[in-house]
Amino acid sequence: MKGALSLTEIENTLHHLNYRWNFEALALWKGDKAPFEAYRIYEGYEGFINLKTLAHIDELEDKVARKRLRHALIDHYLQSVLLPHENEMRSWMKGAKAHVKDKKIRFRDIIPWCQKSSTYEERGLLAKETGPLCKFLKPFVLNYWTILLEILNKDLGYENYLDYCHKKKGIDYHGYYNTLKNLLTETDDLYFSAMERWSHQQFNLPLSALSRFDSIFLLGFGEFDGLFPQKPIEELTGFFHYWGIDIGHTPGLNLELGREEGKSAQAMCFILEVPEEAYILMKPEGGWIDLETLWHELGHGLSAVFTSPDLSIVDRDMATSHSLSESFAFLLQNITLSMPFLGNYLGLKPPDSEKLSYYKTLKDLSVFRRYAAKFLAEYEMFSSGDLSNGEPYAELMVRHTGFYYQPESHLFDLAPEFYSLDYVLGWLAEAIMEEHLRGLLGTRWMFRPETGDILKKWWNQGNRHDVFQFMKTNGLGTLSTEALLRRWKEVLN
Repeated sequence: MKGALSLTEIENTLHHLNYRWNFEALALWKGDKAPFEAYRIYEGYEGFINLKTLAHIDELEDKVARKRLRHALIDHYLQSVLLPHENEMRSWMKGAKAHVKDKKIRFRDIIPWCQKSSTYEERGLLAKETGPLCKFLKPFVLNYWTILLEILNKDLGYENYLDYCHKKKGIDYHGYYNTLKNLLTETDDLYFSAMERWSHQQFNLPLSALSRFDSIFLLGFGEFDGLFPQKPIEELTGFFHYWGIDIGHTPGLNLELGREEGKSAQAMCFILEVPEEAYILMKPEGGWIDLETLWHELGHGLSAVFTSPDLSIVDRDMATSHSLSESFAFLLQNITLSMPFLGNYLGLKPPDSEKLSYYKTLKDLSVFRRYAAKFLAEYEMFSSGDLSNGEPYAELMVRHTGFYYQPESHLFDLAPEFYSLDYVLGWLAEAIMEEHLRGLLGTRWMFRPETGDILKKWWNQGNRHDVFQFMKTNGLGTLSTEALLRRWKEVLN
């Protein structure tokens, strides 16, 4: 690096690298030919992606810009060093398939297969198949994490992974560890009594007889797909006209909802540039899970493309935490199975709306408990420094979800940078937002044009604030569990 780079030069270079990386990921998710050979993504940037640039960033006066640019550079520094190990790990995982009778199930297709194409017996065979596969792949994943932790400590000076994540996101991980332990205990009776009933109704089996793969089937809502409107998923996006939004003609928003060969079965929103370029990729399977999934990804996409272009690159496009974006995603997702939406927009009869709304709430409590339990397991794993032992993870997951989890799968369920807590924080914020909108505009708030005005005002702020600052700045109070608890108790009691 010749001479000292200006703030603008650093911002622009990191912005370009972010775009380059996300463009590569988008192509691979679509099943297209990668625009770059993996080893060439950072070719020509060796003079920028180094500790000397990081030291220069640490001298910047703007505290917010300094923190965000520091961690944007660290992201690329880590990726550039870990790329060969990640490619090796992904190559092995890409070829991994579970043999279930006459079917070969790829790792990346397990979720849609469990949701739509499996029987209880086949899911049991899948569990037996994936155990040995996870054991075989474990050394590759463990090697990746070992190198990552070593770089954070020796190259970047972080005490441990918790220290790194705390300084990046500003989250009190120990505090939320205790908060979520208490919340899980507080909702034990509410959850397990309702989930036991659902298990017996659906499988004629106790909850203890079900595995994680059975939970994917159950929570996929396939048993209710007979009630789903016989319309293409794209037609239902006309709902957003209530908010003055035409999904098909919103600048920057690109929906790709086909079932192309090679396309990933997992839906994803790729934000290449805020607010100019967001892509929602989805491979519809049919039924309620598609509606929930599309609305969730639209929460990410709309909050990106309605961001003010007048904000700086840092405030638009360099968040260190994604909890706020997740809160918008959950807000839109939860509309889809609310009683006003089911009855007034989709035309379901009241008994069907009530049933779906009840099971949607139970599903949300179940998935929330899964992510909360995952965070507890990940917190304990990184606190102890032992990433190789999956037994504590499996014990926590069965304790708090009721479904059996394989100990050998723990590293394949591990979300980087405690993203499981980002989901949880997004959920807490969403419940407060929904309660605020309902109190302001009534139970049919989702059909009011004023809702669109409020959301656009919120989205306009981009990533200027993290979720904690956003709540305070917009008069929504502090992040807490009360609104979510009220929702669960009101419906499930």
